[in-house]
Amino acid sequence: MSATDNEAQAASSRAARVRAPGGTAGPASSAEDAELLAALGYQQQFDRKVSLWANFALGFVYLSPLVGVVALFALGLSTAGGPSVFWIAIVGAGQFLVALVFGEVVSQFPLAGGLYQWVRRLWNGRYAWFTAWTYISCITIGITSTALYSSDFVASLFAGTADHPGISSTPAQRLSIAIGMAVLCLICNCFGTRTLALISKVGLAAELIGIVLVGLYLLIFERHNSVSIFFETSGSHPDGYLMAFIGASLVGLFLFYGFEACGEIAEEVPNPSRSIPRAMQLTVAVGGAAALLAFVGYALAAPDLASILSGEDANPIPAILQNSLGTAGTKLVLLVILTSFIAGVMSQQAAASRITFSFARDNMFPGARFFSKISSRHRVPINALLAVNVLPLLIFVFVYFSPDSLNKIAAFQMLAGYTAFMMVVLAALRMRLKGWRPAGAWTLGRWGFVVNVAALAYGVFGMVLLAWPTGDSGTAFVDRWIALIGFLVVSAVGLVYLLTAKPGRDSTAPEGDALEVADRLRARAATLASTTGGDRT
Repeated sequence: MSATDNEAQAASSRAARVRAPGGTAGPASSAEDAELLAALGYQQQFDRKVSLWANFALGFVYLSPLVGVVALFALGLSTAGGPSVFWIAIVGAGQFLVALVFGEVVSQFPLAGGLYQWVRRLWNGRYAWFTAWTYISCITIGITSTALYSSDFVASLFAGTADHPGISSTPAQRLSIAIGMAVLCLICNCFGTRTLALISKVGLAAELIGIVLVGLYLLIFERHNSVSIFFETSGSHPDGYLMAFIGASLVGLFLFYGFEACGEIAEEVPNPSRSIPRAMQLTVAVGGAAALLAFVGYALAAPDLASILSGEDANPIPAILQNSLGTAGTKLVLLVILTSFIAGVMSQQAAASRITFSFARDNMFPGARFFSKISSRHRVPINALLAVNVLPLLIFVFVYFSPDSLNKIAAFQMLAGYTAFMMVVLAALRMRLKGWRPAGAWTLGRWGFVVNVAALAYGVFGMVLLAWPTGDSGTAFVDRWIALIGFLVVSAVGLVYLLTAKPGRDSTAPEGDALEVADRLRARAATLASTTGGDRT
């Protein structure tokens, strides 16, 4: 071995265990991953213990097709009938385009914090601050809505009977169950990445059991309705069926987010430039197929479809399971669904805490030093984890006093999420027009520009649907426009703070350097290829 080779090997070994802030040794990591992170301006602080499949599992349980379907199944059918199922396919195709764009970006910038870091490097710090403000609003409310949607299923699991399997939780039960869910998931998250990965895998298994096995059983052995129900516009629609169909879009729009969580923990994933884009695409594709199977299976197996279509039965899943599987089978499936809810809330908490940590690491708001701390034992941003659960607790109390507000909160949540997504897609398109060619290990090549434009067009379409007024013409103005009003209020508060407090003015973190980083990464790849005979990329 030559002296040059010895020096290179020594440098790689040093890079594999870098010094973390405060003088403590950072966690072990592969040399190449640590070198790439250093090239992007950061040091390795997390343990890289999340495999490709664990990363996919994290995104899958965050997207959680089982939770999405059981939470909004009755809403979709009562709003637009069987054709509401088509929103799963429409939104799935659009979000897959978004996932492809995200894949190119995260492949070049595999950094903790995901969306915030991506737009910071594609545009600038102020644009990134507003994106993060919008996205954190979405994801913290996502913790809220997922925990609250679990309450009816927890109530049915522990209190349901053969005669009344679909128990609806009271406001007090909903409050206590949601708080218990959030606290349990927070405690589990505090035990680190390995625990998160393990529970994500358990959640993935539970989702697949709850969807694939149960769905196939319902389709094959328990069909009570004709496939024609998915092509019938039954029911009364005062404002016309088109408006009703648009109102049911939440069935798909609420479902297909969460795949971005794969990138939020990029610094905890080995070989993230290759594995994270794959995990995102798997999440959308497999999640969409699973959601379609679950929705179709439950609809065809419903013993009293008319009561669901009329809105009389607002929690029909337990009754469908009771009729098909009996009491013991229903309890087992409800337990599987509860496992999915737990994994989903955990993954949302993890994603929110990582983007808050990344935000703080770049000194982008007061108290940044406090929120950027990593626990020495389990290597998690413990203070950020605690912080992202404060707002959900407050909203739990609000929903206790206003039980009918949950779907309205979910609509705002998704509008904020879509806006944050489109800020990334727009920033990527802007940088492409300036000559940026993604230089990560995974790219779309010449199709990148076309996919980017198509993803932006779809995203704007989705934002319009989410902002569209809900209810019929007799519904109060504020209730009809609640998603848009809530979003505008949150955006106004964020913009006022951004323009007056000027957060991040002391930050020296890199920004707007996507072109330069791409050139450096290509040069680095060329050097590695020439010195190793092309074995490393």
